[in-house]
Amino acid sequence: MYDYLVVGSGLFGAIFAHEAKAHGKSVLVIDKRANVGGNIYTENIEGINVHKYGAHIFHTNDKKVWAYITQFAEFNRFTNSPVANYKGELFSMPFNMYTFNKMWGVVTPAEAEAKINEQRAEITHEPQNLEEQAISLVGRDIFEKLVKGYTEKQWGRDCKDLPAFIIKRLPVRLTFDNNYFNALYQGIPIGGYTKLIENLLEGVEVRLSTDYLEHKAELDALAEKVVYTGPIDAYFGYSLGYLEYRSVRFETELLDMPNFQGNAAVNYTDRDTPWTRIIEHKWFEFGKDENGNDLPKTVISREYSSEWKPGDEPYYPVNDEKNGNLYERYKALADQEPNVIFGGRLGEYKYYDMDQVIAAALKKCEEVLG
Repeated sequence: MYDYLVVGSGLFGAIFAHEAKAHGKSVLVIDKRANVGGNIYTENIEGINVHKYGAHIFHTNDKKVWAYITQFAEFNRFTNSPVANYKGELFSMPFNMYTFNKMWGVVTPAEAEAKINEQRAEITHEPQNLEEQAISLVGRDIFEKLVKGYTEKQWGRDCKDLPAFIIKRLPVRLTFDNNYFNALYQGIPIGGYTKLIENLLEGVEVRLSTDYLEHKAELDALAEKVVYTGPIDAYFGYSLGYLEYRSVRFETELLDMPNFQGNAAVNYTDRDTPWTRIIEHKWFEFGKDENGNDLPKTVISREYSSEWKPGDEPYYPVNDEKNGNLYERYKALADQEPNVIFGGRLGEYKYYDMDQVIAAALKKCEEVLG
């Protein structure tokens, strides 16, 4: 009999398993995939750590979280500086002086600010939708070239049909700072995320290719308590209906060239290009292998945003009122399961960054393990 059965070997599950073992508890981790790591799983292809489920760039302002996670991997100094491609024109992201110079030819911060203010004035009332909200923040030109097409592909809806709150703020920097994340700590684990998860799970029993919901009764019988990090609605057999997600499809290619786009992430912001962005994985680790040698090949992934349907991989919770209300009803059911801990992005139906998952997992560990 185990003290804990942990369902899912992503960050939340792996941290809980590690801490439970450190507290002298017996733990079994299961995952329905054939690998550990959940959506941060990286696969080594030709010496390149490929982010199989989309780009994961670690960033945090939380010193405690950083101190914790760097016990299990050394992080490099990767800084996220995406490039936006609008019909072949390249712009810096986030919106900064490089962006404004390219857009309008302005040279000084005062000129850029004046141009943005002039365009923002188009919206004179409380923004009623995402389009009006974006224009009220950054003006018409930036909205049309760098926000509109990308957002409509991401959400599968016209910007006029999306709620204003999705874009509460758009970072506008009147400096030449290309660092996308305003975070004190940032980087990628050297050797990939899979290695980090394996270090967390060292000495813990793990069973892969094991579907918890298909064998629930027999697996539940193995442990005193269950830590469940899968979709909360699936746990209850979708009895109240399906929670909605946006999903992502990846087309990954190994290319016989050393450099495809010169940057880890290029966003395609026009509506006509079907993919939202292209990731070139080698640049997360500066194009080098673990021994510091230049890599002769490259791996790229085109990302396509799609409407989620049952059976698809869930990525982004649709945090609107309807889904929020449905989640609260599922949470009420979850609260009646005294021997089950629901955690992580799917278990809590929350868009968590990685540092938030780590913080939530450590908080839960403190509560239940002491």
